[in-house]
Amino acid sequence: MARDTTDTSPLENFDELVAYLAAGCKPKDQWRIGTEHEKFPFYYDGNAPVPYAGERGIKALLEGMQRVLGWEPILDADQIIGLVEPTGQGAISLEPGGQFELSGAALETIHQTCREGNAHLAQLREIAEPLGIRFLGLGGSPKWTLAETPRMPKSRYDIMTAYMPKVGTHGLDMMYRTCTIQVNLDFADEADMRRKMQVSLRLQPLATALFANSPFTEGRPNGLQSWRGEIWRDTDNQRSGLLEFCFSPQFGFADYADWALDVPMYFLIRNGRYYDCTHVTFRQFMDGALRDSVPDGMPTMGDWANHLSTLFPDVRLKRFLEMRGADGGPWRRICALPAFWVGLLYDDEALDAADTLTAGWSYADVHAMRDAVPAKGLDATLGNAGLRDVAREVLTISRLGLKNRGRKNREDFDETHFIAPLEEIVARGTTSAQEMVTAFHTRWGGSIEPVFLEYAY
Repeated sequence: MARDTTDTSPLENFDELVAYLAAGCKPKDQWRIGTEHEKFPFYYDGNAPVPYAGERGIKALLEGMQRVLGWEPILDADQIIGLVEPTGQGAISLEPGGQFELSGAALETIHQTCREGNAHLAQLREIAEPLGIRFLGLGGSPKWTLAETPRMPKSRYDIMTAYMPKVGTHGLDMMYRTCTIQVNLDFADEADMRRKMQVSLRLQPLATALFANSPFTEGRPNGLQSWRGEIWRDTDNQRSGLLEFCFSPQFGFADYADWALDVPMYFLIRNGRYYDCTHVTFRQFMDGALRDSVPDGMPTMGDWANHLSTLFPDVRLKRFLEMRGADGGPWRRICALPAFWVGLLYDDEALDAADTLTAGWSYADVHAMRDAVPAKGLDATLGNAGLRDVAREVLTISRLGLKNRGRKNREDFDETHFIAPLEEIVARGTTSAQEMVTAFHTRWGGSIEPVFLEYAY
């Protein structure tokens, strides 16, 4: 999320919480694709992390991007922490360890998404190269310790940093040492949201396997294909993970709102100041728990929107659905991730096929797959089926959906070629994580440094 919301409309009852989510319903001709991707900045002379301050730091990078793009700065205590396109069509933000994120515009096709990503990376290189900065497309920081990792001056991250060790073992690693590619997709109505939520929750571990790209920690192989996937297995499990209640045939907006009410808050914003509210749930807040301890301490729509943005399930519901299972990766993956999900969820025939394929997968089945994938990748199983075989079926469905959409570019190509990188992974049977580990033990000579050359943008 690029900018915390400050909508001061009063929030008085549960029905308003549900209505906020339901307001995301829109007809199919208005469905859009919003792609987000994060990457690690590093100094290419020595492969060191990039701090916020200094003539060659993250702040200078943001100021340079502001000059090139003409976007408006996002400030926190007078420090620039991001940029937003003036009409709301895209934003640049910082993750806690300086991971640089583009939150893309709401676009109609994967062709547009790919052009957007390429333009962003070209603009970024123009500013970053003179500063000695490049960017790494991995799901986990491969070299630096947590102590060596910079910290960005964002108030919400200070609150989260203090809170995370109380509620899980990997929260700080999640914040400071992971990157993702994510896509945000629309739904027509509650029934459509339910089906898309359930299909995508079942398939999220498969996405983690296909995009597994974080096999190193602190300069050595960590024994995992997706260290990022493993981190999410114990990062504040009250607000993250695989949500069992979403598997219910009756699941709807009210169920998600009811769950969100009982998740502890992170913060409130009042007059530009962030207040630590990790000691209360949103339900307690609604009942007046902060009335006397925070200025204007009664809930607003902005508070609800911000709270929803601090929940981290495998698929997150806001006024759209966010697919959260993939590691960050090379530039082709920035196009492949949205293509994978658009093919499955935005075409009726493909969604029917994906729903039919996965309908028999229980919560326990998917949870077991989710637990196995970080270490085993496509060698994990779903019941008696190998995940590689499942992946082949799912990619066939996604390709069908992209073909049926018929969205062609000026050269008359449709969107199907964007999932080719995933089909290549399934065909050869090895993830990029496995290939990197093989390279580490052979041609890289036991050194992590070549990753900064081969996986840099």
